[in-house]
Amino acid sequence: MKAAILGLTQSGKSTLVSAVSGKYPAPTGSTDAHEVMVSVPDERLDWLTQLYQPKKTVHATVDCVDLPGLSFLDDHGRAAARRQLNQWRTADLFVLVVRAFGNPSAPAYRNSVNPQRDLDELRTELLLADLELVTTRIERLEKQVHKPSKTQSRDKAELALQLKLQDAIESEKPIRSVIEQTEGPEMEIVRALNFLTLKPMMIVVNTDENEPDKIFDFGPSAQGMETISLCATLESELAALDAASRSEFMKDMGLTEPAAWKFVQSCYRTLGLISFLTVGKDEVRAWPIEKGASAHDAAGKVHSDIKRGFIRAETMAYDDLRQLGDEKAVKAAGKMRLEGKSYIVQDGDIINFRFNV
Repeated sequence: MKAAILGLTQSGKSTLVSAVSGKYPAPTGSTDAHEVMVSVPDERLDWLTQLYQPKKTVHATVDCVDLPGLSFLDDHGRAAARRQLNQWRTADLFVLVVRAFGNPSAPAYRNSVNPQRDLDELRTELLLADLELVTTRIERLEKQVHKPSKTQSRDKAELALQLKLQDAIESEKPIRSVIEQTEGPEMEIVRALNFLTLKPMMIVVNTDENEPDKIFDFGPSAQGMETISLCATLESELAALDAASRSEFMKDMGLTEPAAWKFVQSCYRTLGLISFLTVGKDEVRAWPIEKGASAHDAAGKVHSDIKRGFIRAETMAYDDLRQLGDEKAVKAAGKMRLEGKSYIVQDGDIINFRFNV
């Protein structure tokens, strides 16, 4: 899953990506996207690794793409920003980073720190990019629908849909707010066009070091988006420390975990993902899967042959294993289950697939 990190210039998003990945940020002013793979923290894997002593432990990951800082101060900047946004229409998630920190050496966008204004500007530009795509599509369809063709009825249906989307955007509503998020003719059309405001989104407020947990209420501008606050500079410094020094520093500051972990986990939730787990002497692993997916779908994540030859999914809950101590005790307590193809996988399910090819 790919998360595109968007922010206005000097918002600190590159420092944020450095903090969550442990890698150096892209150079200031870079015009290229910077892509890093980030592990999803999961304490369940730590405990399972102690229990099974596997040869390797594999975390779920989120692919984070740091896009160059956006500026809409003039036509040149707006055109460059629009090109960037159009290049990443295939991203699965957009993270909107807004600045709430002061730093004289990093001049603020529009010469003032105003997270509400910056969020509104980002949202508006995303809507305008989609409006441009919708308008182009409407113009093309209006020419096509009057010509007899095999696709005429479909073109008329799409034109009606695009007009509905145009009305929504002009009312400053994201496309995801007017489209049912289930499979159907409308979703089939809009998914193919990769509208920006159809994507799930979350907000990260980049704060000063002395108020990393400050709560921000963006009101209607947030439109249901999960919002987290953190200080990217502080988190980047934490990421650069060795484990012992990091633990001591966090203890002194009263932190239980790096806020960067909170960011990655928030990305995971916003993408609508959960993890099922596989265990053994060779490997303990978390597998990302969409919430609501079946055991048959989960089998395909591990290997196509397992999905093809699926017989049963031997399943136990992580919480049961943790409470009872080992698999033998789980079975003795009647907590080990055999599930079929249609079973809906739950977060933290530990699954051993039985299959025959």
